[in-house]
Amino acid sequence: MTTSTASPAGAFTGTSRMVRFNLRRDRVKFPAWVLAITFMAVYFTTALPILFGGEEGLSETAGGFLTQGVVAIFGGPGYGMDDLTFPRLFVGVYGLYIIILAALMSILMVSRHTRAEEQSGRAELVRASLVGRMAPLTGAVLVTALANIVVSLLIGSVLLGQGYETADSFLFGASVGAAGLAFAGVTAVTVQLTEFSRTASGLAGVALGAAYVIRMAGDSFQEGGSALSWFSPLAWSQQTRAFVDGRWWPLLLSVTFVAATMAVGYTLARRRDFGAGLIRPRPGSARAPGWLNSPLALAFRLQRGAIIAWTAILLVWGYGNGVIVEPVVDGLQDVSTDVMAIFGGGEGGAILMNGYLATMGVYNATLIAIFVVLGVLSARSEEFDGRTEPVLATATSRWAWLGSHLIVLSIGSVLLLAVAGLSMGVGAAVGMGQPEILWDVTASHLAFAPAILVILAVAALLYGFVPRATGAVWAVVIYCFFMGFFAPVMDLPQWIVNLSPMEHVPGIPLEEFTVTPLLVLTVIALMVGAASLVSFRNRDLAAT
Repeated sequence: MTTSTASPAGAFTGTSRMVRFNLRRDRVKFPAWVLAITFMAVYFTTALPILFGGEEGLSETAGGFLTQGVVAIFGGPGYGMDDLTFPRLFVGVYGLYIIILAALMSILMVSRHTRAEEQSGRAELVRASLVGRMAPLTGAVLVTALANIVVSLLIGSVLLGQGYETADSFLFGASVGAAGLAFAGVTAVTVQLTEFSRTASGLAGVALGAAYVIRMAGDSFQEGGSALSWFSPLAWSQQTRAFVDGRWWPLLLSVTFVAATMAVGYTLARRRDFGAGLIRPRPGSARAPGWLNSPLALAFRLQRGAIIAWTAILLVWGYGNGVIVEPVVDGLQDVSTDVMAIFGGGEGGAILMNGYLATMGVYNATLIAIFVVLGVLSARSEEFDGRTEPVLATATSRWAWLGSHLIVLSIGSVLLLAVAGLSMGVGAAVGMGQPEILWDVTASHLAFAPAILVILAVAALLYGFVPRATGAVWAVVIYCFFMGFFAPVMDLPQWIVNLSPMEHVPGIPLEEFTVTPLLVLTVIALMVGAASLVSFRNRDLAAT
């Protein structure tokens, strides 16, 4: 292992150069993250008045299904829900998702510029110049802090441009940035624990998930949050109570947490060997087990952790969405016609229930589309990190290598659709007292399998032709989401809506099951998938 001989006074030498270097490397990802998070604020603040009409009667239309339990699970402590305004609705229900996006951005940025650089060997080349031991971590933290500051200012400006109050607009923006910095601090610790960037990001992601669960449980106990809520960094940002009676002091908890986690991260960084983690990886067997002796088994081994994690998440998520179906349907009885159109456009409890379940099928299918895209991106990482070439140096063909990944991701997506459908069906059956709902909800989710396979095939085709452009498939996922949720209220030409593969999936149980569009989607997925295999076979490895 390489150890540092630099004196403590020189530990931060070259920090400014690391900041410039990281900004140069993130010349695409930095603005992409910042603009994506800002766009979420633009979208929600613009869409809410369209969906709910004027603020007159907003409490009656939206407040019906924004019960304490619903808000606690999906939004926050519920401040201002008894006297709704659009700013309060945005911050109280949808602000959490912007906060979580900022946290994810921070986790991935810090991991990318620290642990991933050591894992790839690039950090050792950088350290061979006049760069101190702490400079890479400091450079990563400063770039991440800059991203969160820019996000905070842009979100505050967006809310101000929508006519929201100035002080509370920038208070909410600051709360988003504070949460992002809090999880930058968490990641500064996790990257010292393990020598693998994926594991470090995963540990920080587990911390984010735990913060969400703690916040959800604490907010469920009591309106406005209970004592348990204050153990979550997410809750500190929400306890600023923007647009209700805004207060800045909860952000002091975030600042203290950032300082403490950063101090721990720097202390651990001084104690570990360069390139190593404080937690030593468990030594594997000298010989691989017999079942691993195939490209299909290798692909499964690489995707196994993601499949297990997504299964656990969808079990909880699906059941939570199913068990609240009754209060949601009761609240939808009085919403505007635009909102009604999203949930099927009909009246009556049964139609609204079916419309809600069908709409949540689109939402869950979008989540699983994210899983398959991440799976293709992980295959790309295997190639760019140099682990694919040794495999292909054996008798394994390129077709077998990429095809195995596509098979595992296809089976995994169907499994996750079944898990999401079953868990949500069980929750709906328990909440409504109608056991027959279980099978309808499960079938509605499984019907999305061909559409998910089309997205998988498109991602694979981009990877096969131009690997660095694989991320462009996120545009397809976002497009499917917006068409699935908001096409009914946007009055778009049908051909634009039909560009989304999910649009051709029957919305069971609201619509009758038809097999023809699913067969067409399957054929398209197979054809595009075959083209991706051909393109991967014909290009150079690690080609741009």
